[in-house]
Formats: sequence, structure tokens, C-alpha cells
Amino acid sequence: MASPNEGHAPRVQLATMITTSRASPKKRPRSLTDEVVNAFSGCPGDGPEGRRPNWVTCAWPPEFAEIERWQWTERLVPYWQEQLALSARHGVRVGIELHPGQSVYNVETFFRLREATGAGISVNFDPSHLFWQGVDPFAAVKALGDAICHVHAKDTFLDGANVAVNGVLDTKSYADLRHRSWYFRTVGFGHSRQVWADVVSALRLVGFHDVVSIEHEDAMLSADDGLAKAVEVLKPLLPASPPHQALRGVP
Repeated sequence: MASPNEGHAPRVQLATMITTSRASPKKRPRSLTDEVVNAFSGCPGDGPEGRRPNWVTCAWPPEFAEIERWQWTERLVPYWQEQLALSARHGVRVGIELHPGQSVYNVETFFRLREATGAGISVNFDPSHLFWQGVDPFAAVKALGDAICHVHAKDTFLDGANVAVNGVLDTKSYADLRHRSWYFRTVGFGHSRQVWADVVSALRLVGFHDVVSIEHEDAMLSADDGLAKAVEVLKPLLPASPPHQALRGVP
């Protein structure tokens, strides 16, 4: 990912190159999961001398808008143009996880990067990062369409009482669940089964029929419990047949 830390960026870039090379379908049996390398977009600093990420979340004062323009023009777009050229040579897709704190954190910023760098960049869709931003994952999936190359199944619980007082921007420790406005949960513990059924349906609508990877970051449950409970919710919802087979014979 694009990093303002000159000592860190080359290591991340090298790791991406190695991973991309190992994932190349030229060296392994060809399947969708073999063709995907997931990453974050990264977030540059506030200028050439910046040493730490600077995530801009508002347009005023005007210095923020100037920082964002510099980040995209001078760092983010050139970096991803280079990385996507590399991935194209290996025949793999790069899936960007839409994540707050990164320059690409929602549907709009993803398409902004895609327009600037080309269609070789895709999305690793993780609704947990969108729930607390107020994004409807059903609508987001439909908007992203065939740009989705991988899916993470992870939920988010929004504590209504804390949101009512402080809103959703929250920098408190993930261990301080009682006071946070939101925190990650196992599938079904943040949103209802119907919400997850809608996510699965939206993925089907846009033609996605591949791995849904359960990601566990639930501080209230062990990894084994979290996985088992997520499977309980998702298994009945995930269809076995591809969308085109289900539509056979439909006028």
C-alpha cells in the first residue's frame, strides 16, 4: 500500500511483489482465488516531508482539501499505476479493501482510484467497515458490481447510546467495548440474518459466485466460537449453484 514512511513503503511494495508472483496463475492451477491479491490503498502523509498517514475526512479548513489533492496526485495514483502494471504482468487482480483511515474507504473513493489507474483494480468487499459509516451494503454491492473480486464476512455492532452522544468517529481502543460507538462482531451479532441475506442476494445479483471468507475480529468470542456462529448464519444463505444455473428456464 502507499505509505508516507519511506522505510516502510519499499518493504510493503516488495511484499506485494512477492505475493503477486506467488499467486500468479501461470505457476498454479487457475481459479478466481488464485488470481486475487488483496490490499489496502494506503494513506500518504500531508506532503513530501510527511512521515505518518494523514486521513482527510472533511473539506474545511482548505488545507485539508489541498492535502487530499496532493496525496492523490503525487503519491496514491502513481503508486497504484506501478503496482497494477506489475499485477497485470502476472495476470492477477488487486482487491482493495474499503477501509477508513485509508485513502480508499468507500465506493466513491474506489471508483476515483479506478478511474485514475484503470480497470485492473478491484474490491475486496468487507461490509464491516461500511456499516459504521452508514453505508447500506446491499446498495454498495450493486454499485460496485463486477468490481468485487473477494468478500470478507465480518459484522459490526453500533452502540446506539454511544453513537447518540458521540457519533461514529471513534479512536478509543478496540478493547474498550463499553464506551466505543461501534466494534466488530461475528456475522449475525451486529446485524440481522435478513441483512446478511440481502448482502448475499446483492452479490448474486452482480454475478459474484466465489469464496466468502469469514474474518474473525470479535473481542467477545473466541475464534472457534466466532467461526462456528458465522457458519451457522451464512451456510443456509449461500447458494450452491452459480446465478446463471438458477436462471435457466426463466422467461
